[in-house]
Amino acid sequence: MVEPAAGVLLIADPFLKDPNFMRTVVFLTEHREDGTIGFVLNRQFENTLDELLPEVEGHKIPVYYGGPVQMNTIHFLHRYPDDVPGGVEVMKGVYWGGDFDAVVKLINAGNIDPDKIRFFIGYSGWSTGQLESEMTEKTWLTVEAVRKLVFHPNAEEIWKDSLKHLGGEYEMMINFPIDPQLN
Repeated sequence: MVEPAAGVLLIADPFLKDPNFMRTVVFLTEHREDGTIGFVLNRQFENTLDELLPEVEGHKIPVYYGGPVQMNTIHFLHRYPDDVPGGVEVMKGVYWGGDFDAVVKLINAGNIDPDKIRFFIGYSGWSTGQLESEMTEKTWLTVEAVRKLVFHPNAEEIWKDSLKHLGGEYEMMINFPIDPQLN
């Protein structure tokens, strides 16, 4: 296990019942004394980007549910540092945010590879000490993120593949039931 930090994945414990985070993987983009921000990687939102933003009409790019905070905002992770100025490098080759107008231009010009950008509605946030408390309660497993998980082509497989990335004893958690009392 690694300590929470930017570029770390929080993998929900198999028995976590919180409906916002059950069987999720959260990519942390910021972890500071005053709080933590991240995005749920494996929950696709019901709308595509063109249904949320008229300026990208006709571009059916998936949007993911980033978390329960500020569900009226759109955020993005990308691998376009030269084309999207102002992004923050969270880990090698993965950037958070930047000039959204530049992203819109890239999309409308057909110059976006959907495997190199992820859009999120809302985000996951923890106030001072909140995540540390959840870590003590063993709510989350942690591992250094890798690009293939952040930009995984199949959202339904991210939780299982993140546990495989942890390896060893964690791999068997993939098959744990959500509620062991039902077995």
